[in-house]
Amino acid sequence: MRLPAHREDPGVGYVAASFVVGIFLPSVAGGISFPALPRLELVLGLSPAVVGLILSTDSGVRLLSNAPVGSLLDRVGTRRPLIAGFVLLSVAPFGYALGMDPGPVPLDPAVVFLVAQAAAGVGAALVLVGGYAMITDITTPDNRGRWLGYMLGSYGLGFPIGLVVGGVVADVYGIREAFLLGGAVSLVSVVILLVAVPDRSPDVDRDGGLREIPALVGADRRLAFIGTTNGIMSFLSRAFLTTVVVFAAELGLELGGLGDMGVTGFVLALVTLAAGGSTLLAGRYSDSFDDRISLVLPSLGVMTVGFVTVAMVPTLAGIVAGGAVAAVGGGAVSPVLKAYLGDISPSEDVAKLGGAYNAFGDLGSILGPMVAIPAASRVGFDAVYFGCAGLGVVAAVLVGKTLLSTAPSPGSPVPE
Repeated sequence: MRLPAHREDPGVGYVAASFVVGIFLPSVAGGISFPALPRLELVLGLSPAVVGLILSTDSGVRLLSNAPVGSLLDRVGTRRPLIAGFVLLSVAPFGYALGMDPGPVPLDPAVVFLVAQAAAGVGAALVLVGGYAMITDITTPDNRGRWLGYMLGSYGLGFPIGLVVGGVVADVYGIREAFLLGGAVSLVSVVILLVAVPDRSPDVDRDGGLREIPALVGADRRLAFIGTTNGIMSFLSRAFLTTVVVFAAELGLELGGLGDMGVTGFVLALVTLAAGGSTLLAGRYSDSFDDRISLVLPSLGVMTVGFVTVAMVPTLAGIVAGGAVAAVGGGAVSPVLKAYLGDISPSEDVAKLGGAYNAFGDLGSILGPMVAIPAASRVGFDAVYFGCAGLGVVAAVLVGKTLLSTAPSPGSPVPE
C-alpha cells in the first residue's frame, strides 16, 4: 500500500527519521563488538580457522537470508519482521558476552559465538531489506533518494563511532563488558521501532514467493545489472578494508606515536566516515534529477581515481587521500542505486527485489577478502588496487551502456 504522491508529508518524515535513528543504534553496537571478535584466538584460545568461520558466519547467513526475507516481507508486511530483526541484532551481543563467560552452563564458546553471529546475520537481513521496503513504500521519487541515503548513511556512520567506543570500553572494563554495552545500545532501537514505525500491509499476490524472484529479475535486465553493480561495489569496499591492514604493516607506516595498527584504525575510520557522509548527501541530491541514475557515473569515476592514487602513491598520505576519495565515490553510488531500484520495482515486489539486490552485495562482501588478500600476496598490493580501479571502470560501463540506455522516468513500472 503506497501513500499518495506528495513532496513533503510530516508522517513520512516522522516514520523515516525514526527508522534512520533506530538503524543507527545496531550499527553502533556492531562497531562496539567488532574490535573484540578478531581477538577470540588470543582471549579464548580458539583456532584461527574457527575465528575466521565465526567472523564470516553473519555475512554468509545474511546472504542466504536476503531472498527469503524479501519474500516474507511482501507477504506479511514490514512491522513484525522489522521488530524481529532488531531483536535479533540486540540479542547477538548478549550472545557474545555469554560465549565469553557461560557460567555454570557447559557451553562451547565457539558454538555460542557461531549461533550469535547467525542471529546477527538473519537480523541484519530483516532490518536492511525491511527498512528499504518500508521507506520505498512510504516515499515517492521526489524524496526517496533522500530517505534511503539517510538510512544507509546512518547505518554506515554508526559503525566507526562504535569502533571507538568499543575499543575504549574493552580496554578499560573488559571485552565482555563491551559486548554487554553493545546489546544494551541496540535494544533501544527496538523501543524506537515499537513506538514510531507503523505496519505497512503489502498489496500482493499471497501465492507469490521465492520462485518469482528469478523471473522478476529476468523480466528487466536493469534489475540484474543494478544488482551486479552493487556486488562490485561491495567487493571493492571489502577488498580495500581487508587489504589496507596488511598493506600498512608491510610499508611500516607510522603516524605520531601510532604504529601500523594505529594507522590502520585511523585510515579505516576516515574511510568509513567519508563513505557515510557522501551517502547521506548523494541520495538527497539525486531526488532533484529526472534521471537519478546518471549520478552514478561521475561517482564511479571519483572512486576509480581513489584506487589509482592508493596504487601509485604507497605512502601514508597516498593511502589516506586515495582511500578517502574512493570512499566518497563509492558511498555516493549506494543510495542512488537503491533509490533507482525502488523507482523501477513493482510495488508488490519491492521487498523481494530488495532482498535479491542485497544478496548481490553480500556475495561481493564475501568474495572481496577471499580474492584480494591472496592476490595481494602473489601479485602485490599495487596490482590489486589497479585491479579495483579496473572493476570500477567495468561498473561504469555496465551503468552507462545498460542502465542509462533503458532508464525510464522515475516511478515507471517494470516492463511486462
